[in-house]
Amino acid sequence: MKKFTLPKDGGLIDSGLPYGIKHAFERIPAHIFEDEEAASSRLAHRIVEQINSKNGTFRLGLTTGSSPVSLYRELVKCHKAGEVSFRDVEIYSIDEYYPAPTDSHGRNRRLYDELVSKVDIRPENVHVPKLTEIHDTTYVTEFCAMYDEKAKNLDLLVMGVGEKGQIGFNEAGASDKSRTRTLLLPYASRKRQAKNFAGSISDTPDKAIAMGISTMLSAKKIYLIAWGEDKAAVVKKVVEEAIDPSCPASLLQKHENISFYVEENSASLLTRNVAPWLVGPCEWTPKFIRKAVVWLCEQVHKPILKLTQGDYLANGLGELLEQKGPYDLININVFNDFQHTISGWPGGKPNADDSTRPVPSYPFPKRVVIFSPHPDDDVISMGGTFIRLAEQGHDVHVAYETSGNVAVHDDVVLQHMDTARELGFGDRFDEVKAIIASKKPGEPEPRALLNLKGAIRRAEAKSAVRSFGLNDETNTHFLNLPFYETGGIKKGERTQADIDIIVDLLQKVQPHQIYLAGDLADPHGTHRVCTEAVLEALNQLQGEAWLKECHVWLYRGAWMEWELGKVDMAVPLSPDEVIKKRHAIYRHLSQKDIVPFPGEDPREFWQRAEERTQNTARLYNELGMAEYQAIEVFVRLF
Repeated sequence: MKKFTLPKDGGLIDSGLPYGIKHAFERIPAHIFEDEEAASSRLAHRIVEQINSKNGTFRLGLTTGSSPVSLYRELVKCHKAGEVSFRDVEIYSIDEYYPAPTDSHGRNRRLYDELVSKVDIRPENVHVPKLTEIHDTTYVTEFCAMYDEKAKNLDLLVMGVGEKGQIGFNEAGASDKSRTRTLLLPYASRKRQAKNFAGSISDTPDKAIAMGISTMLSAKKIYLIAWGEDKAAVVKKVVEEAIDPSCPASLLQKHENISFYVEENSASLLTRNVAPWLVGPCEWTPKFIRKAVVWLCEQVHKPILKLTQGDYLANGLGELLEQKGPYDLININVFNDFQHTISGWPGGKPNADDSTRPVPSYPFPKRVVIFSPHPDDDVISMGGTFIRLAEQGHDVHVAYETSGNVAVHDDVVLQHMDTARELGFGDRFDEVKAIIASKKPGEPEPRALLNLKGAIRRAEAKSAVRSFGLNDETNTHFLNLPFYETGGIKKGERTQADIDIIVDLLQKVQPHQIYLAGDLADPHGTHRVCTEAVLEALNQLQGEAWLKECHVWLYRGAWMEWELGKVDMAVPLSPDEVIKKRHAIYRHLSQKDIVPFPGEDPREFWQRAEERTQNTARLYNELGMAEYQAIEVFVRLF
């Protein structure tokens, strides 16, 4: 099933563009592909070519973590197709916990599961810096030195880059002189790794053996990889900015034979994407022109209608003037374009001229389905628009795609059981306490406990919906998609069983509007899986009559916000609506005060949501639009 990406609308015309010009802003050349699979396929074939061209043993260094999984799968495909043999390949892993877990939680589990076990590599040719028990300092030092000597001068090293620029367990401040060694894992690193240990930092190892940066630099060739919007900032830093010890991957700029494989989301902040007119000729579509004008306003700190011809010329936009000028016409067209994105009627305004509105007036009222990956993404990301749709009389349905059960603390469950006991509805407190005590670190939670946690989140979601005046019995749908219900942080693969559940709901409601999470930086991947499942369901429903009148809108807000150049609809919120949205988020009490899985942002979700929507309103105001308290923005997919 294809990975979701936004369709392109204008941009750099790089066909035939000389290599040196295309990569002019890049200290490490970046190769951008449509999605992770396309990048991994190309990279796999590059690796196969190098293995096949080597006489004798090919020495390959491989990264740990989740980034290389798609690459491993592509290499396995090449092997099964008879394109490559691994008989003469030696693999060297870049790190492992110390002591290495004896269960499935080791850093190299994916290497063995996804690659080694599926190709013809000799077991003795797989080298991992692995010690399964604590040894004295002398032994460990000698082991690291021996591993370092073996791992020097690799033919090729493939490495993933972490969100903060870490490579392997080389964190901020790592030296380019470092060799393979043991190290203590800082709290931030253990916090990131805790998702592999049921979210428990106490169960996450605090030491590791890691290949040093000097050893990495000794490789004859290096390929870096990074996927997803959450890697965009670090990709820009590593590719385009000066070496910075706080970003260890940037030290690899010193290598003379290195390149970076990325996809459109992880490459979104590179100059080639942010300001491609500085790189080469562009295709100037209306939305791409808007992107350029927004960028120009940010550069010169002016609203749209105050931009001058000099501003365009001084900032590399002469081609835009030549093709679409004069400048004042561009200003007026973009200003009007932005004005037309603003609408207080997200479901369409009846009896109104809708020729310049983002949503048609009819049919009215509309049937609407808001898909929410977790039981609170709806109110966090588009709570104000939700309020408008409900109050303006539309038939709004909310589909909670997953139970969100793993994101409830055990003590919250006990508090609910105690409340039921105090209210006289039955005493099962000790029974539930015993179930919690039976949990084993690293294993899925007991199903009975997960069911209680799921029930808590359903009740919270229904309470939020009721606060908007909706019928929580008829208009809330808890899909409990099977891919999520593993009982642990790691989820299963999306299958047709997930899609069938969505197809059934869509056939039942037959909506005129669908709202989906476009917030693909969700660090746990759930948003992406849920969005792609809905899109696959819609693909399988092609030909249905109701789908011809249906439009799909993408929201963000929980993890990041849409850039203004992409926005198709902006829904302004009044101060009272901001408060009402906040109170709906408050209904999700199990997620309040201590966010179980906050990612890199420690703030509560209502704080993040308000900051982002108020910042969007500020940006609209700086472009010369009316000043609003907050604005929720959406991109129309089709």
